[in-house]
Amino acid sequence: MTELAPITAQDSRIGPGRLVLVVGPSGAGKDTLLGIAKATCLGERDIVFTRRVVTREPSPAEDNLQSTPEAFRAMVAADEFALHWQAHGHSYGLLRSIDNELRADHTVVANVSRTVIAQARQSYENVVVVLVTAPAEILAGRIAARARGSDGVIADRVGRIVTAGDDADFTIMNVASRDDHARDLLRIIRDEAPAGQEVAQ
Repeated sequence: MTELAPITAQDSRIGPGRLVLVVGPSGAGKDTLLGIAKATCLGERDIVFTRRVVTREPSPAEDNLQSTPEAFRAMVAADEFALHWQAHGHSYGLLRSIDNELRADHTVVANVSRTVIAQARQSYENVVVVLVTAPAEILAGRIAARARGSDGVIADRVGRIVTAGDDADFTIMNVASRDDHARDLLRIIRDEAPAGQEVAQ
């Protein structure tokens, strides 16, 4: 009788689709680049830009699903999130619908916190992390310009900046043309960028 090989943690990871995680500090311009990339990818059914569930007020620059803290906690208890995290006093989550997209070999793109990168790599076969960042003075200016109440004290936000460091597969230094940097992001999403760390400036 042939013995079956034991199932390992790696065998149980969800795939084969690519999960592209966009991370970076407040004011880096992640939502702007993602918005341009999403508009460019309209009609490409194998690329999915997933919406986050968040517990803060909506912003015109973001495409999020709003939730109350109580409803969010109930969703966590019901295991409705593939990934969820806390940041700056608010809760964020990605719905489990991304699992089906990845099983269908689609590319799923999400704006997340770097704190969930390790968990994502454990849960999914093909994770690509893109760090979008900028110098501190530029970040502070962008946070001030958007005047969003939930941002709190700007100095605190900038002072708490943590880069993804070695966790990132690609880095976009978002200081020049947003259209150029959105194209950089698109190349990564479409798996057209060269392997290894890419720094776009």
